[in-house]
Amino acid sequence: MTEMPDSVQDQYEAFPYPTRDPRDEKRRLITGSPSSLDELNHYLFAGRRDFTQPFRALVAGGGTGDATIMLAQQLADHGPAGEVVYLDLSTASRAIAEARAQERGLTNITFLSGSLLDLPGMDLGSFDYIDCCGVLHHLPQPEAGLAALTAVLNPDGGMGLMVYATYGRSGLYPAQDMLRTLGADLPLSERIGQARRLLDALPPTNWLRRNPFLGDHKRSDAELVDLLLHSQDRSYSVEEVGEFIASAGLYLVSFIEPARYRPESYLSDPKLTAPLKARSQLERAAFAEKLAGNIKTHVFYVSRKSGGRAEPDHEGDGTAIPVLRSLDRHELARSLRKNPILNVTLDGLPLHFRLPRLAAAIVERIDGNTGIAQIYESLLEFDPRLERALFDLQFTQTYEALNGVNHLLLRFSSG
Repeated sequence: MTEMPDSVQDQYEAFPYPTRDPRDEKRRLITGSPSSLDELNHYLFAGRRDFTQPFRALVAGGGTGDATIMLAQQLADHGPAGEVVYLDLSTASRAIAEARAQERGLTNITFLSGSLLDLPGMDLGSFDYIDCCGVLHHLPQPEAGLAALTAVLNPDGGMGLMVYATYGRSGLYPAQDMLRTLGADLPLSERIGQARRLLDALPPTNWLRRNPFLGDHKRSDAELVDLLLHSQDRSYSVEEVGEFIASAGLYLVSFIEPARYRPESYLSDPKLTAPLKARSQLERAAFAEKLAGNIKTHVFYVSRKSGGRAEPDHEGDGTAIPVLRSLDRHELARSLRKNPILNVTLDGLPLHFRLPRLAAAIVERIDGNTGIAQIYESLLEFDPRLERALFDLQFTQTYEALNGVNHLLLRFSSG
């Protein structure tokens, strides 16, 4: 078994990552992707997972606790049946995560210290869901880490993963090489000051200075160390992500923010988009990554079996419930009535998605409890001539745009 280098563990003992203050738990819950319950339910369980029933989650490489606290709090909100297991090498990071859990009064977390590489022999049982973000790309053999995670994944379970992306990190690896040349033998505390001096001295032609997408190092010493002074670090292109997933016998369900991995999000010329239509999901995503150039991390869901994501159930009974996240439905509906275009900015790149005529009315009715069929019936009260086929088409167009930027998910009632 390939072990995690001692230098990596020492780094996170000295600089727990990301920087968090447990006292902040009194005022906010940090949420994100992957691993929010609505999101993982949508992508891995076709929106049909009942979280009032037993559900075991593992956060492998839990750091200072973001995913652990988010999962544990959301599961606790559903009842006592959910369990989260936290695993990390760094005792300093674990202490911060435990303090955050204590601030919230969470009792559904088991905290463990150790390496994810040892999971198959730890006798922890199997898990319905595994979160592993920002960890695998720091292993000497990432494939061994993914295999260890897969060994403890339930047959019908899935994972939310994050690895570094190559093109959005342009300029970073030459900078890491320069810093190793300057001070690989210096104590880490001295290398931080040296790194800041080099950053200040970079000429305007340097690719790291010209890369506007990387700014973590400007926030704190821990973020600078993680980005620029890490002793073990690699990145992945979309093609390499595909090979990586296949090495463990897993299936790609979806990249998160799916629109970023669609060439049509950036191209409107049909002579350019037509040749791509027959390509596979992964080939199209690889093209989009090269086209955009600003994707610095790949966040994605994988499972042991193909399929799994929720879809609008136009052929069924219309009981899928759309769930809007991170946006106020009334505010969005007002905006779309004025101009039926969804405007978003993703890592500095503005994108614009034209929505159909009914989009504002549909969004206004998305309250997280109302099914698609009920939304249609509500609209019939205002326009009895509205045909179901037209509604289905416009709902799908609205869904694809909002889901593409991670603002609209689907679930089914467990009642």
